[in-house]
This record gives sequence, structure tokens and C-alpha cells, in this order.
Amino acid sequence: MGIEEIYARFKESFKVVKDTRENVRDCMYFSLKGESFNGNKYAKEALDNGARYAVIDEKKYLVDDRMILVDDVLKCLQDLARYHRNQLKIPILALTGSNGKTTTKELIHAVLKRKFNCLATKGNLNNHIGVPLTLLGLTSEHELGVVEMGANHQLEIDELCKIALPDYGYITNFGRVHLEGFGSFEGVIQGKTEMYRHLASHRKTVFVNSEDHIQMEKTEGMNRILFGSEHNVDFKTRFIDADPFVRMEFDQVEIQSQLIGNYNYANIAVAVAIGSYFGIETEEIKKGVEAYVPQNNRSQIIDIKSNRIILDAYNANPNSMEVAIDNLSKLSADQKIAILGDMFELGNDSSLEHERIASLASESGVDQVFLIGENFSKTKLSKDCLIKFSSFEEFKDQFLGLNIENSTILIKASRGMALERTLDLL
Repeated sequence: MGIEEIYARFKESFKVVKDTRENVRDCMYFSLKGESFNGNKYAKEALDNGARYAVIDEKKYLVDDRMILVDDVLKCLQDLARYHRNQLKIPILALTGSNGKTTTKELIHAVLKRKFNCLATKGNLNNHIGVPLTLLGLTSEHELGVVEMGANHQLEIDELCKIALPDYGYITNFGRVHLEGFGSFEGVIQGKTEMYRHLASHRKTVFVNSEDHIQMEKTEGMNRILFGSEHNVDFKTRFIDADPFVRMEFDQVEIQSQLIGNYNYANIAVAVAIGSYFGIETEEIKKGVEAYVPQNNRSQIIDIKSNRIILDAYNANPNSMEVAIDNLSKLSADQKIAILGDMFELGNDSSLEHERIASLASESGVDQVFLIGENFSKTKLSKDCLIKFSSFEEFKDQFLGLNIENSTILIKASRGMALERTLDLL
């Protein structure tokens, strides 16, 4: 069956699903596979539960005429998403980067939806499966799409761009993240700028932070929209302060966000610039930014008794650790505490980067630093302000007896550390 016929059946369906634990009624079920599961096994169950069609790629499961047999279910999902995107012909903005992708995507969406029916990637469904699912969620009623793209190795962004076919692009930054897959910082830049090369080859447009010299260099000669505090920009923004929430100015209007840390200034500024580019009034942009509240362990401010918690435990890498520690050191607080957990996927640089962050934290002026995890516990630096633990359980036993009060506490680690558990201890 060709993609046109599959698309006709997709249009008869309510939406696409990949998990029979979802409500599958009137949907098109895709039998995706993973290391420990085979969706083909559940195709019949999906149909029994009300799915309209089920796409499979193993003939032995073909037991119903509502099943669509293809060579590769994942490739079919991606091809269908690309075909659907071409039929709609609405502007798509794609964004990637090492840090701040999801926060930036949510900010852009918060601004654009003040004027447009705009669909954005849900959560962080930003990979080879998530991007097609986002695109297939677009309807003829949508006027704009915002698609987040993640990557941990070369050519991944290129492949996602070939599916989404974006009209606009933005890269938040380049950082020392996923070094295991990218190989080096230079590899990160090479991988992320696959978006630039795709956009340039199709004469599309990029939004660029004029204060990021690498970005400026990599987009030289492209159709680009510049934002930032520089003079020769299309959209001029000005950072005011971040103690703890970022305040900035645009078009002589002050915007008070609910985001902490001066590192979030660029994330807000690009949302402001994109909103203005698409013709949204400044007051509406302000409302969009100010209404956005971070969630899901990303730069959340939580007050517990006399303590203020900066919960940033969704993920971590050396660059995001560095700016989070710097931000904590600049805040007005009686006592500052950093609870830092291991950073993953750093490859051969892991020991060096954990040592560097431990040293940075110890010299930042923060009163107490707790380092948790196998990697941090092996760091060699020894200072009075540093206390190391090989596991969360070991940390928990000691932390419970400290009776911490009147403190500002940063909690940050890679997702696998689940350091949000610290909230229960407070």
C-alpha cells in the first residue's frame, strides 16, 4: 500500500497512537518496536479496543483487513508525517540546541498562541518518533507549528529536518552535552548546525541571538532575523535583572517573567522576537511571557517552610550546571546550598567535567555543596564546603538530620538521578 492510500486512512482516523494503553478508539495504531517490546504483538488488541486501523511490519500478525502491512512501521510513520506536513503547508518553526530547548519552545508557544492557533511539541517528544507524532497532530485549523528537535549523535537533526521541512529555525546554544554520541564540543556544533545547513539549502530563515558569536558565524550569509541587545538587530531586547526572576525590556515595555536565572534571558528574548516578527502586539507578547510558569522539574521555584527551592532536576550537563551555579551565587539569600547530582552521557570527558563542576561549585561562594552519585563521589577535590555521597540513599540519611532553614537551595542533576526526591526530605 502506497503512502497516499495510507494517508487516506489516516484522515479517516481521529489521531495516531503508538501505545495500546492510550485511548485507541477511532485512531490509527502504529506497531513500533524497541529493544524490549514489539508493537506488532498488540495490533489485534488495538483493533479490538476500537482502533480504526493498525500499521504492522510483521506478516505473521496480519489477521484483520484493517491491518496495514508495511516494510518498516517507523519509516512509515515518518513518511506519513512528512506527507501530511506537505499537505497542510503552514509555517513550521523548528528549534534545537544543547540547553533550554523545551523551555524556549514553551515560551514561543505561549507568545504565538496569543494570536494564532498554534500547535507545539508536547513535553519533550523531540526525537525520531516524537517529531512525526507532533506533525501528525497538526490539522487544517492550525496556523503555525513549533517543533522541538533533540539529538545525541550526528545526522539526527538532518533527518528530523527532512521530516518536518521547517520554514524557520532556531538553535538555543551549543554546550558540552551528549559528548558520548557527538564525540566532542566541536561534534556538538557540527550536529546541531545540521539545521542551519538544511534551512540554507532551502533558502529558509533562522532566528539568531546576536550576542552568540558562534551562532553569528555559523549563519553568515543566511536569511536571518537577529535579536538581542546589540544595535544592528531586527528586534532589540534589554536584560534588566534576574533576582530571582528574569526581567527584560522590549519596545519600551518591561516584561517580568516567572523564570529564574539570567541564562533564561535569551530564551525569553527569542520568544519576544518571534512573536513580534509574526505581528503580535507587544502587550500581548508581554502577557504570553508573563503567564508562562515552568513545570516538570525545569527551573521551578518552590517554597517549602522557610526554604526556597530552585528545582532544576529534569536534566544536566556541564554548561547548564555552570550557569545554574553562577545564578545561585548571585541571588540574594541568607544561606545558599547546592545539591548536585551526576551528569550522564559525557563519555571520556566525564571525570574531567565532574571534577571541573565540583571545583566551580566550591569556589562560587555557595555556603554548602552536596555532590551525589558515582561520578561526583570520585572527584578528588576536598574542601570544607563540599560533601560527597555515592548514592541518593547515602545522602538522604545525612541530609535528614541537618534541619536546614532559611536557605535558597539549588537541586540539579541528570534525569536518571531523580533528585526531585530531595523535596520529600525538606
